[in-house]
Amino acid sequence: MEVIFIKDLKNQGKKGQIKKVKDGYAENYLIKNGYAVKKTKENLSKLNHAQAKKAKEEEQKKKEATELKEKLAKVTLEFKVKTGAGDRVFGSISLKQIKEGLSKQGFNIEKSKIDITNPIQSLGFHNVNLDLYPGITAIIKVHVIK
Repeated sequence: MEVIFIKDLKNQGKKGQIKKVKDGYAENYLIKNGYAVKKTKENLSKLNHAQAKKAKEEEQKKKEATELKEKLAKVTLEFKVKTGAGDRVFGSISLKQIKEGLSKQGFNIEKSKIDITNPIQSLGFHNVNLDLYPGITAIIKVHVIK
């Protein structure tokens, strides 16, 4: 019997996958526990409709991320810090500070999307990457002054 998985099942199948399995296994486990449905014309059309809808949503998210990237390219965040001898910065600029700085300028970016490879511990301009969508990364400038 061929079934369409509607949930991921470890070592068996992923959501949306069509797979041939034994009748008893399909009836008594997969279908009974809600992991799969029988492959019928109706269920196949539902699957195709769901995949098309998901693809459309992903395309929309990608478009929004590209537009956001263009807006963020013009952004420069400025942070005033205390310095010691030789203009050595006390502490560093944190993810939280960058998130708050972006929020003040009207951008709602999650902390998990902010990527600081090296801690910002010196005066001057620094580039910070924002992972907006897989394959789309925006770069903002952070200016640290005393």
